[in-house]
Amino acid sequence: MLNPFSNDAFNMVALTAAINKIPNNYGRLEQLNLMPAEGVRTRTILIEEMSGVLNLLPTMPVGAPGSLGTQGKRKVRSFVIPHIPHDDVVLPEEVQGLRAFGSENDLEALSNLIAKKLQNMRNKHAITLEHLRMGALKGVILDADASTIYDLYSEFGITQKTVNFALTTNTTEVIGKVLEVKRHIEDNLRGEFMTGIMCLCSQGFFDALTTHPKVKEAYQRWQNGQILFSDNRTNFSFGGVVFEEYRGQATDAAGTVRKFIADDEAHFFPLGTASTFRTYLAPADFNETANTLGLPLYAKQAPRKFERGTDIHTQSNPLPICLRPEVLVKGTKS
Repeated sequence: MLNPFSNDAFNMVALTAAINKIPNNYGRLEQLNLMPAEGVRTRTILIEEMSGVLNLLPTMPVGAPGSLGTQGKRKVRSFVIPHIPHDDVVLPEEVQGLRAFGSENDLEALSNLIAKKLQNMRNKHAITLEHLRMGALKGVILDADASTIYDLYSEFGITQKTVNFALTTNTTEVIGKVLEVKRHIEDNLRGEFMTGIMCLCSQGFFDALTTHPKVKEAYQRWQNGQILFSDNRTNFSFGGVVFEEYRGQATDAAGTVRKFIADDEAHFFPLGTASTFRTYLAPADFNETANTLGLPLYAKQAPRKFERGTDIHTQSNPLPICLRPEVLVKGTKS
């Protein structure tokens, strides 16, 4: 019997194209397009930090030589891009007698089975990418077991900025806390620009913020302007910062549910920047992908020993990163 997987429809190029066509329906950070993807040809990237120098230009007589530009200080840091493989299998009993409803085309039926497998595998890669991106947004990129992949504050030699909002104290001037966050981010853009500031909050922080005596009236006025059936936990603007409750969480291999934002915490970051956030994508470790630009996902299949099924291998090689961790601010409820 011929192996149905020998058809060109199931080679590496076809499967990789198929899994990348499946839309990523998971993740608020994916929706925000905060960390655009950029393919690279190597598994290690070099990040060059150049502190731009802005100074006032003096007037000169007509015909006089111009003032010389001052070069910023340069530092180069290297980062190894994480490798995330995930495998599944198509067993003979899954293929035996398989036929699509209303069709006699075995290839079509097998394609539908593979599509379901790829969809499930793609979803797992998507939630993993969201977890990595949230880590980059907090300044500490964590692995699935909560171990640290990169502490961006240590890598860039800076101290994390934390603002205690003291939301359990009724007399706290919350607007002053918001302005402290805004001024810190503005002061640390260093040549970068932004269009706004957003805060993703845990449930506890969001509830404490919107029920605080100094904020409650503003929140109620904002609610009155919303459509009745809209979600009132998104796009609440206060003091020029957009606050939103973030519910991202996932289960690790041990069955532990991990919240992407810890209870009673919030994380502030700039929006609309040019080069502060990136997701670098390395190529797969296949012979045919060496020295090619990385793609979001790769998929490949190979027969098992003694032809007892077909292994499906997928992998992603992403490194979401914040290149200016000093613009990230952590907020605490108390």
